[in-house]
Amino acid sequence: MQRPILLLLALVTMTAVACGVLPGASPAPSLTGKTYLSTDVQGVALVPGSRIQLTFTSDGVNANGGCNSIGGPYKIADDRFKVTQMASTAMGCEAPLMKQDEWLVDLLEDARLALAGDTLTLDNGKIRLTLLDREIASPDKPLVGTKWVLDSIIDGDAVSSVPAGVTASMRIVDGQLELDAGCNGGGGPVAVTADTLEFGPLMLTKRACQAGPASVEQAVTSVLTGTVSYTIDADLLTIDAGGPGLVFRAAS
Repeated sequence: MQRPILLLLALVTMTAVACGVLPGASPAPSLTGKTYLSTDVQGVALVPGSRIQLTFTSDGVNANGGCNSIGGPYKIADDRFKVTQMASTAMGCEAPLMKQDEWLVDLLEDARLALAGDTLTLDNGKIRLTLLDREIASPDKPLVGTKWVLDSIIDGDAVSSVPAGVTASMRIVDGQLELDAGCNGGGGPVAVTADTLEFGPLMLTKRACQAGPASVEQAVTSVLTGTVSYTIDADLLTIDAGGPGLVFRAAS
């Protein structure tokens, strides 16, 4: 009389194996689409002012400890995390940051992984890295009311920094744009939706500008016109005008 039960158990086992989950085994946690920021590290000291960031996509993981971008495709099996084809940029940084890259690579090559709620832990027996979901550790700044300082200028596939000594910023309050364009200041009406900004006519002062501020002002005013799209990622605001764009950082 036990044969139906045994048959049922066999069918359950076959189904579990076909789905990649063995009976009694915990499925690998899904990290795709998540970004985590370090909150604690044991076994080594973080370089002052730096933070480890891990970003998981469908293609793999990208890690940054303040110098190079490191990562590649990864697998999780039996609570072990391993990047299977490690790759890295080749930027030259100060010695402490280069050393930090080294131990980060070592950690990503093989570590025990634990995910408890919003907290991710990687531990290879020498270093234990604790990270928190970026949306909790560093939530998106609000678009309206925040002072956004220009960080870089996008021109197609090229991204350039703001020239030294030039500062530009924007702030949206009560449907109005307050703008420092790098030389002249002013503003105008702006309509805000969940992912677009619609700028009305800009009114700016008319003082003469030197070459650096003038080039920034030209870039800013050419983007902040008509309807553009925007995204906010923590303290970064990116405005895309369909090729040209601007990246702002929230003022501290």
